[in-house]
Amino acid sequence: MTSNANAAWLARAREVLVGGVNSPVRAFGGVGGDPILMVRGRGSRMWDVDGREYIDYIGSWGPLILGHGDPEARAALIAAAEAGTSFGATSPLEIEMAEMVRSFFPGCERVRMVNSGTEATMSAIRLARGFTGRDRVLKFEGCYHGHGDPFLVKAGSGLATLGISDSRGVPAATAAATLVAPFNALEAVETIFARHGSEIAGVIVEPVAGNMGTVAPEPGFLEGLRRLCTAHGALLIFDEVMTGFRVAPGGAQERFGVTPDLTTLGKIIGGGLPVGAYGGRREIMDQVSPSGPVYQAGTLSGNPLAMATGLATLRRLREPGFYERLEAVSARLARGLLRAAADLGVPAVLNRVGSMMTLFFTGEPVRDFASAKRSDTARFAAFFHGLLRRGVHLPPSQFEALFVSAAHSEADIEATIAAARGALGDLRQSG
Repeated sequence: MTSNANAAWLARAREVLVGGVNSPVRAFGGVGGDPILMVRGRGSRMWDVDGREYIDYIGSWGPLILGHGDPEARAALIAAAEAGTSFGATSPLEIEMAEMVRSFFPGCERVRMVNSGTEATMSAIRLARGFTGRDRVLKFEGCYHGHGDPFLVKAGSGLATLGISDSRGVPAATAAATLVAPFNALEAVETIFARHGSEIAGVIVEPVAGNMGTVAPEPGFLEGLRRLCTAHGALLIFDEVMTGFRVAPGGAQERFGVTPDLTTLGKIIGGGLPVGAYGGRREIMDQVSPSGPVYQAGTLSGNPLAMATGLATLRRLREPGFYERLEAVSARLARGLLRAAADLGVPAVLNRVGSMMTLFFTGEPVRDFASAKRSDTARFAAFFHGLLRRGVHLPPSQFEALFVSAAHSEADIEATIAAARGALGDLRQSG
């Protein structure tokens, strides 16, 4: 039930913000009910406008791998703000960040900082077209790469939550230049290349899908994309905005041993501040202005606040045992959720890669967008609200990943599993 304070803020929001939100999935369209306004975060927790406390598994949709308000990241942000919030000129922090990105992602020989993941993917597609002289792009059903025109064809995430397969306002010519294949369906990709190989500028993929819920690549899928792109002169683009630094220090390309031509990044590299980046081989990136003819610019690109906070975050990831502990805590949560569902007789599967995971309410494996959509979204909505009442905040959509952070303690995990048992018990009783 919405509190008086929350209801008052929502009424104000709906007067001035489109739909009362600044991003669609925040509107609770996939789970029903009224969204909850948050005012504070610390460690693994968030607090709403009424002071209620929640164990948070949204993590600002992935960036907060250290949790809310990490002391070192916060100190770096304060120091940067005191020195100057924006210069309109290159600062040493931008150079340090590019060097840091390259140290984690050796394939990013050159890097360009931008302000969001969407900006990074849009820029990477333009660069692929400029470099190859081709117009067509291949993406995968259910993969979301931001709200750029070429990507809103059979996208996942918010579009899936809202039940929209395409967005109005996308020119027909742009949609026609976007080819789509099912995720994990290498044979379909081979067929598309056989027909259109000489027209395809690039293939863009979430190497671990996170916007149809978490879906891992099947053995040979990413390797097959690499082979096809190389054979046909197309560029392979890994959208690691979500998976970068999340599923491994060097992202999915390190975890699965496949190096793309271009990589897009965001989220964690800003430590919670608006940021994005794209990078790749030197000869490709040198086509970007001012070195080359592919134009891209941004007034706040490389903003010192984001650079400083991101650098402090990335330095923490190098601490011995960081990823081993994060993996162990994530695995414990996954085991607990699956065991609770099994004990209570609720059909469910859980997909996990590193510290991102999704519990799907279905009795069949989830390997692509079609199988994800067969999940029981009504049951997920009831589960979501059951957890919320018990002080656990998941992403409000069946088609999103939850994120574990370094701030989540063993006690947090046990409390979450206990809350899940209660919510699943409610489901069984309600039928």
